[in-house]
Amino acid sequence: MTPRLSIIIPAYNEERRLGRSLQQVVAFVQAQDYPIEVIVVNNNSSDATPHIAEEFAEEFAFIRAMHEPTQGKGAALKTGIMAGRGDILFICDADLSMPIEEVAKFMPPHLNGYDIAIGSREIAGSVRIGEPEYRHIMGRVFNFIVRLFAIPKIHDTQCGFKAFRREVAQEVFPKQTFDGWGFDVEVLFIALRRGYGIVEVPITWHYMPESRVKPIQSSLEMFRDVLQVRLNGMRGVYDDPA
Repeated sequence: MTPRLSIIIPAYNEERRLGRSLQQVVAFVQAQDYPIEVIVVNNNSSDATPHIAEEFAEEFAFIRAMHEPTQGKGAALKTGIMAGRGDILFICDADLSMPIEEVAKFMPPHLNGYDIAIGSREIAGSVRIGEPEYRHIMGRVFNFIVRLFAIPKIHDTQCGFKAFRREVAQEVFPKQTFDGWGFDVEVLFIALRRGYGIVEVPITWHYMPESRVKPIQSSLEMFRDVLQVRLNGMRGVYDDPA
């Protein structure tokens, strides 16, 4: 049976959190009345992450464990997206900073007829819990840069929870060139360039102290990537061959 939903979880050195997160995902899947698959993509981890994913895959038939040797969250997600069989492909951070139950906000009947739906921590109805003020400021500065150079009207491109119609994802992600942090902006830029609609969904988001974002280094890398996305667009990198 074709899954209605694919939940795609990239995981890099997540041995401390992945088991707990997958237990919550399993409980969510088992409570639904429609078929769901879960794809865990180990991103070249050096800890027990792949073993944890494989153990869950052995126990639950709806879980698949995959491996992506190229380092970077973007690379892992591209692998998972292209393998997803669901009508809707849902990207989900391994730390579950958004409670997995909020996936329902991205599914009919709550949401209908979209191409891409992205979780937002900024629009009306969203809730941020436990986030340090400096992190919020850093995010707002980065979003200003994103809106200025690449995507004018989206309030939160970097939230790690996004849903794509499978047909849209399979057209957009092959054009993705970034393996690291910049993939979010790049994928949304490509989608808008191809005329797809994007809707922001307010979510409840919990700050996780073990976040891999390094304020200065990550900000510089993201700024560089945003400029590269804009340059790639000008050069026609994301266009189909003539």
